[in-house]
Amino acid sequence: MSKSPFLEAIRRDLRLRGYSIRTEKTYLHWIKRFILYHQRRHPTEMGAAEVRAFLTSLANNHGVSVNTQKIALNALAFLYHKFLGVELGPLDFKHARQHRRLSTVLTRAEVAAILSCLSGRNWLVFSFLYGSGLHIAECLRLRVKDIDFDTKALTVVSGKDRRTLLSTSLTSALTQQMQMALSLQREDVARA
Repeated sequence: MSKSPFLEAIRRDLRLRGYSIRTEKTYLHWIKRFILYHQRRHPTEMGAAEVRAFLTSLANNHGVSVNTQKIALNALAFLYHKFLGVELGPLDFKHARQHRRLSTVLTRAEVAAILSCLSGRNWLVFSFLYGSGLHIAECLRLRVKDIDFDTKALTVVSGKDRRTLLSTSLTSALTQQMQMALSLQREDVARA
């Protein structure tokens, strides 16, 4: 079904309209699932009732999140409104419920067990994640100028810049890592 002329026509239309490749793949995925849910009936033979049944099934039988259901709705809205030129009207489907997910917090012993298995740069990265409360992307984006050894603080540059604590236990390892990086950089410059 991946080489379906119908789905290929939708793909071409999405590209002509300037949709991103990621949106294209997502919309095609949900349109395909919609068609399979209705035993491969062609979307031109279906309408609002079938869209309502599919979206309700996602909430009731598959336990999808609110955002996942919205993405499926957007894909089907594109299919009917923009590609087929068919107005569906009010759908009145059962909305997925927002599930609150509680973060998993590791105990100090669990963190110590993880850190004892690591060394070098990996140990330093995980120590930053735990000790300074950084997200992985924030940690990997840290620059030398973001580190203030005097005040034991880090400037985290992201959508909203923020300052956080630099764990004093990381100062020595961080200084060593920075010196190693600088020596590698000097070697690269000397070779060039």
